[in-house]
This record gives sequence, structure tokens and C-alpha cells, in this order.
Amino acid sequence: MTTVSNLGFPRIGAKRELKRALEAHWRGETTPQQLHDTARALRERHWRLQYAAGADLVPCNDFSLYDQVLDTAFALDAIPERYRALADADPLAGYFALARGLQREGIDVHALEMTKWFDTNYHYLVPELHAQQTFRLRGDKAVGEFLEAKALGVKARPVLLGPVSFLLLSKTVDGSDRLALLARLLPVYAEWLGRLREAGADWVQIDEPCLVQDLDEDDRAAYRTAYDALAAAARPKLLLATYFGALEDNLAFAAALPADGLHVDLVRAPAQLDAVLDALPPRHVLSLGLVDGRNVWRTDLDRALALAQRAHARIGGERLQLAPSCSLLHVPIDATLETALPADLRGWLGFARQKLEELRTLADALNGLGSARSTLEQARERYATRASSPKVHRAEVAARLAALADVPTRRGSPYPQRRLAQARRFGLPPFPTTTIGSFPQTQQVREARAGHRAGKLSDADYEAFLEAETARCVRFQEEIGLDVLVHGEFERNDMVEYFGEQLDGFAFTRNGWVQSYGSRCVKPPILYGDVQRPAPMTVRWSRYAQSLTERPMKGMLTGPVTVLQWSFVRDDQPRETTCRQVALALRDEVLDLEAAGIGVIQIDEPALREGLPLRRAHWRAYLEWAVECFRIAAAGVADHTQVHTHMCYSEFNDIIEAVAAMDADVISIETSRSRMELLEAFVRFRYPNGIGPGVYDIHSPRVPEQAEMSALLEKAGAVLAPEQLWVNPDCGLKTRGWPETRRALTAMVSAAQALRAT
Repeated sequence: MTTVSNLGFPRIGAKRELKRALEAHWRGETTPQQLHDTARALRERHWRLQYAAGADLVPCNDFSLYDQVLDTAFALDAIPERYRALADADPLAGYFALARGLQREGIDVHALEMTKWFDTNYHYLVPELHAQQTFRLRGDKAVGEFLEAKALGVKARPVLLGPVSFLLLSKTVDGSDRLALLARLLPVYAEWLGRLREAGADWVQIDEPCLVQDLDEDDRAAYRTAYDALAAAARPKLLLATYFGALEDNLAFAAALPADGLHVDLVRAPAQLDAVLDALPPRHVLSLGLVDGRNVWRTDLDRALALAQRAHARIGGERLQLAPSCSLLHVPIDATLETALPADLRGWLGFARQKLEELRTLADALNGLGSARSTLEQARERYATRASSPKVHRAEVAARLAALADVPTRRGSPYPQRRLAQARRFGLPPFPTTTIGSFPQTQQVREARAGHRAGKLSDADYEAFLEAETARCVRFQEEIGLDVLVHGEFERNDMVEYFGEQLDGFAFTRNGWVQSYGSRCVKPPILYGDVQRPAPMTVRWSRYAQSLTERPMKGMLTGPVTVLQWSFVRDDQPRETTCRQVALALRDEVLDLEAAGIGVIQIDEPALREGLPLRRAHWRAYLEWAVECFRIAAAGVADHTQVHTHMCYSEFNDIIEAVAAMDADVISIETSRSRMELLEAFVRFRYPNGIGPGVYDIHSPRVPEQAEMSALLEKAGAVLAPEQLWVNPDCGLKTRGWPETRRALTAMVSAAQALRAT
């Protein structure tokens, strides 16, 4: 009989219970035990929810207090020396120091570097390794959570990040070969699996997502070595889980690895099914990823059922499991909570709970249960309603796209000419200082926004409040000596949601939260239809802020690729078509800002690298339309208008030519956690335009001193021309508090002034 299994579940809670528990603990308001009690209650609730939705087998050890890769590093004792004493004395405090850094009582440690989990908007902590690295099992999280589920009568399958993907996702701080550590790592994995077997686990899901990427022979040899070694251990059966794409040229060797089952993603790569069935060894279990673990639309169940039936005909039901394409970490928990959405739109949505219910329907249909027929018919009706809805398709948007060839996508003059025009207009000093956009969103700001939304604060009173906050922010920036100012973005809830609320084609949830990293949650807009801009979105606040100062004021926009990547995007047309619609709407806004006298306009694209396909063969096509969309938005302004962009958590080496092709006058990038390592790409390529390498890691509560920032600027100055170099934080300051912001930015301005004096 075909069964339903799940690969992972959202951790944060339907009402962000884990976020609140984490932040209360970090403020010192709760004990470690209280935090662990909240986590245990969430795990139990989520396990029971999955069973109620129709899962036969649920995951365990997928829960994390911060990040699953950090959990793996901590469990393997891959803890850099600077955290070692703290982690030994107080494991929970050491764990959070790795994630967030720590500055207290003589302790001052940076957080681990953070980057994107493949091509998602989830961030993971990058383990730091070295040539002499040793590993040992530390703690009993995986076993403990399995036993916790077992005691509740829950049939759970432990989830481990596989040894090869763990190494490939790590970095070595001494330049040594990560995979050379495999021989030291495998005995610890064998012990780990042995402990799970002793605890009663008969299967373990071992995630190897790197198998869907381009691998060289050394990588493949590492996989063979790893799984040959684990095959010889006393262990549970292993389900080798791959996701986010097709196995392609890695299929034959992946299927031949001595595991006991294979999970494949048939949402992103449905065409791989026949090749997988041909390569699957006899007696292997096959897990089919049939519903989208990364988007919120209901599944075309007829199409998914056809795939499942093909597999069922080849291998039978006993060896077949139906599952999401990947962990459901990337979607909200339950669409039935969205009672404020129109009924038709709500009916098109499938969050984590609904996705498991869809899998139950598919399994029941395969197993010959008549109850599945009516559910399949309801699904067909929902699918047809969405396809024909006038809310989705707009003739005027289609007409504008058809005329896109007439829209210029290049600036009027090359960068050297524009730089001179901008220098005459702004007269900025060497090493100009600025910030990335947002300033602290205090409790008072959040309460005012909530009060206005609830009708408790009038439009006039809310406007007056925002004006006062903006004026205070402008005065603060002038006071500490910043050169190019921002208005602070106090009117904005989120850098994508704010724009989506003012564009046609977007809808918004109340409880559609997903984890970005740690306690940081986002509520992605649902981009369900054709996009256009009914009215200006940002001009009012940028114009007001500029009226308060003689210094240049940046207009702040989120770029088209980032709007696309950080929304739940419609799946009924190519992504690049939707992106071009967003780009045209933003172009209108850019031109309105310029007409309002705003001379510096920042179009943030932190997600450009994130959207890069996992296989190099697909990079060129993506980069062509992504860069084109940025230029559609940016290219209409005059030479003396300065266009900035911002990117964070990006490895630029492979895409530096595309970054240069965006032709922004200034790019600001995240570099402080990597200690300016990312600048190597800009040196090799000799990037010609302005660069602001971040000198202040805003994702950590620690505040760097001036000397630390000066040291980073010296490293940047060694590889960049003085006229290129801007001074700025890594990212926006929305999540920071005002006292730390004042200290850090004052030190940053002092570092820039000291550099000017040399």
C-alpha cells in the first residue's frame, strides 16, 4: 500500500510562537528550560497536525532553535575555538553565540558567516572547518527528539544532513580541502546512525541536496566513499533525499549508492521520473516529491496522480511513498487561517497542512479508495477557476509587455561620464558614507502601524507620527555626519510586502509566516496575477525627507528580481514574464522619484544571486532576463541621477560579469562576516563602478568598534581605487535597536573620516 511521508515541517509555529520564545530568551526574560518547553510543545503540536492531515510517517530532528546546518555542526562538535569555552560551559549560550555573535562580560565573538540555502530565501550558518578538524558526537538532539516522538506514539523518521552535503556546504578557514575531512567525519556519522538504530529507528532520512548540483569526480568519489562506509555500519535503513531539482548526470551513481531508498523532486523536475525508475535498484523504496514544498498553490492533482500511477505500475505500492518535493519549511502552516482573503483566492492556496492533505488524496486514489474521487473533482474545479479568473489576467499589462522592445534598457551615457555629472551635482567627500535604507523599527513604530491598521489611529495622526519619526531620523543622520541620507522607512512593514500592497496582482496573508533565519520571519506576498502600479508608492515620503535636509536623500525601492524571489509567485506563466511586469511598474516609480527631485535612487537586489539556477547550464538564460529586468527599472533616469543597488549573502565570483552588466552607479554588498573575502571577485574582474563593502554586520547584536571597521576599510582600500569606495553597513537597520545603531554608525562615520585624513 502506498504511504504518505513528509520530509520536514515549519518550525516557527502558526503564530510565530518560536520567534517570541527565542527573543524573550535572548532578552533574558525566560530560562533555557522555558525555551525548551516551548520547543517541545511545538514539536508535539506539529507532529499531531501532520498525522491529522494524512501523513503516515512524519519527520523528527527537522526542528531547530535556529538552523539545521548549525545543529549539524554543533552535534558533530565542529565548533571553532573562539566559541569553545563558552559552548563547553553553557551549550545553549555557545550555540546562540555561533548564530548571533556575543558581546558581554569580556566576551566578544563574531557570528558564523550566513548564506542562502541553495536558491531559497532561507539562510543557513556556514560551518567553519580546518585541516586538523576533529569530530565527535555532542549531545543527543537527534536521538532525543526521536524518543520524544516515540513516547507520544508518533511514527517518526529522523532527518540528518548527509556527510557529503555537510562538507560541501561548509568552508575551510585555512584553504584546505573540505572533502579531505571525510575520513574523520564518517566514523562519527556511523556512530550517530548506530545510536538511532539502538533507539528504535528503522529508517533515517539522510539529506544530500548537493546531489542536484554540478559535481566533479572528486565530489562523486566522496559520495561513494561515504555511503560505502555507512553501508558497512550497523544502522537503520537510509532514505537518500534529494530536492530542488533533477539529478541529471548524477542519477546513475546516486541510485547506485548503497542506501535503501531515494527521494526525488518531481515538482521542479517531473521529466526525470522515467530515468529514475530505470535506475532504481530492486527493493529500493522510491519517495516521489509530488507537491510543491516551496510555493503555496494547490497542486494539479491529475498531473501528480499520473506521475504516481506511472511509478506504481513499475514498482508497486509497497515500495512507493508520496511526499512533498522538499521540506515544508519554506511554506506557512495552514491556509484555513486566512479568513480575510477572498474565498476564491483562499481556495487556490495550499500551505503545509493542505499539501499533506493533497498527498493523502493521491495515496488514497492509488490505493483504490473511492473517497478520493470527490476530492479530486473539487481540486479540478479550483484549478479551472484560477485559470479563467479575471483577477489573474489583465489585457493592459499584456499590451505593455508586448511593447517592451520600445523601452530603453541602457543608461544614456557610460559610467565614467555619469560619475562626473554626479560629482558635480552632489559634491560628496572621498569615501562617502550612507546606510542601506531602513532604521530601527521600534515597538512604538510597530504599535502605531498596528493601531492604524486596526482603525485605532486616524490617518492624520498616523501621518503625523511617521513625519515625526522621519524628521528625527534625518536629524540623527545629519548629527552623526552621514553624507547620503535615507528617510528610515518607518511606514514600511517589509521590503517586499510594502510594495506588493500598492501593486495590482498581489495578495497578503495574516499568518503566512515563514522562517528566514533564526527568529527572523517573513510573510511573503502572494503574487497571483498580472502586475501594474495604480499610483506612486514612495514619492511622498522621499520628497518629505528631502525637504528636511540639504544633503542627498536616497529614494528606496526593492528590485524586480527580489520582489519575485521573496514572494510566492504564480506558477501559471514563466517567472521572467512576471518579473518584467514588476520591472515596468518599478520603472514608473523610479521616473516619478527623479521628477520629484530625488537625485539618488537605490533599487535593492539582494536576491539576484539567490535566484541563480543550481546548474550552470541554466545560468545564462536566468542572468540575461534578471539583469534585463533591473535595467528596465533603472535605465530611464538622467546621467546626474545616481542609481544604487544592494546585495547581501552573495558569492559573486561566478556572476560578477552579470553584476557589472546591471550598470548601477554604486553597489553595496555584505562583506563584514566574511571579513571582505567577497571583494576578491571585484578585484579579479576589475569592477569599474562604485562599491560599498559593508563594514558593520547588522544581523548580529554585537557592535563593532571604529578600529574594527577601519581595519576592514584598509582591506577594501588595498584592492579598490579610492574613488570607488563607499562606506556603509551590510544591510538595513530595521531589526536593530537605536542605542546600538547610534554607536555603530558613529564609529562607522569616524572610520571614514579617519580614512580621508590619511
